[in-house]
Amino acid sequence: MGARPKPPRQEHYCLFDTAIGACGVAWSAQGLTRLQLPESDRSATEKRLRATAAGARPETPPPPIVAAITEIQRYLTGKRADLSAVTIDLTGASPFRRRVYEAARSVGWGQTASYGELARRAGSPGAARAVGHALARNPVAIVIPCHRIVAGGDRVGGFSAYGGAIAKARLLALEGVQVGAPLLPGMEPPLP
Repeated sequence: MGARPKPPRQEHYCLFDTAIGACGVAWSAQGLTRLQLPESDRSATEKRLRATAAGARPETPPPPIVAAITEIQRYLTGKRADLSAVTIDLTGASPFRRRVYEAARSVGWGQTASYGELARRAGSPGAARAVGHALARNPVAIVIPCHRIVAGGDRVGGFSAYGGAIAKARLLALEGVQVGAPLLPGMEPPLP
């Protein structure tokens, strides 16, 4: 007789307010599964979160998720936050993506690394493009700080969250980092 299939992972979610708008998180019994940065409005943020965390139900978060939310809120005011202790559930991520995400988590507050450098840190020199693809599928931006990974020549590079490269530049500016061309008027990060 074959092994029984695993039951589907049950996810829960909640929205919370931050200095830059409504964000959302989803989680499973194993840890954080999604972090949704603000979309155009609260309902769009919830809709995107529910679409990426299929089957997730709204629920009051348990203490470890509340702690993660508190640190995310702190981070989004421009204050140094420690997200290293946040447990992440990467069920379904390939070993390569897991290595990339672990390497990205080693890039600290106010620092950046190039896609090529991150490929080397992940043990796959020459795989900068594959690193970019892995980061584009990062389910927990900020916790896995893909915004700190920049293109060659100290250019911002891509960012798959709502707002694209402008959102990435704003997140970097919260940490005191300016890459590439200076931010245009209206692109300044929100003040606490």
